[in-house]
Amino acid sequence: MTAHRVSATNKPEHVQAECDGGDLDCGSGLLLIIRNHMLPLNSNDVLLVKSRENSVKEDLPAWCRMVKHKMMHVEDVGNNHTHYFIAKKGDDAELTKDLETAKNFKWKTRLKWNGGMKATAYTRNHSFVVGQSASFDTEDEAPSAIEYLISALAGCLLVGFQWRLSQKNIEIYNLEITLHAEVDNILFFLGVQNVGHSGVNKITGQLYVDADEELSTLQTVWQETLERSPVANTLINKTELKIEMRQT
Repeated sequence: MTAHRVSATNKPEHVQAECDGGDLDCGSGLLLIIRNHMLPLNSNDVLLVKSRENSVKEDLPAWCRMVKHKMMHVEDVGNNHTHYFIAKKGDDAELTKDLETAKNFKWKTRLKWNGGMKATAYTRNHSFVVGQSASFDTEDEAPSAIEYLISALAGCLLVGFQWRLSQKNIEIYNLEITLHAEVDNILFFLGVQNVGHSGVNKITGQLYVDADEELSTLQTVWQETLERSPVANTLINKTELKIEMRQT
């Protein structure tokens, strides 16, 4: 494995690998990236972790102490970036187990009917009200289920795009995305007609970016964001749906 030269005092002379977490904190995927980059390394090899997230300064050394990796050096390199030099311990089994656990993780939500045409969703430490499946009334008390669907897509894309730009240290001044959803036949959902289906068959939109970077670079990052978005992939690829009913 090729080593990258690091010229500075009081830190490792060489590193065997490096990764950039951008704005990710330890609880949002940074540790998984670190584990993945550590897997090919030998015991005592050094991984350079680059980060712009302030909370990592406390959380990453604490994690290293817990799992017995050695935090060898921490360096503030300017432009909101901090470099962490971590020497790997020799337990690949734990690294592999952690990655498999993440791959098999299941996100959960629970909804409780509020009466009428509303329900409250509970997920982790959050709750929010969901209105009708689809509504044409501009004065509804709660967003419709379809609006939550396309908002989830928009949020996933916007935050994913920002994170990938942060990895490249690209300064962002403003990001905004607008999406429009077209349902195949909403009358099918209402039971008025029996042709077509009630699902969204087309989503169009526009991303607006104000950033210090060439358009070609932004377009490359945007394409990767689309290809790797969990919500976009859920909509594009076939998803198995199996929801059983139980009487209480």
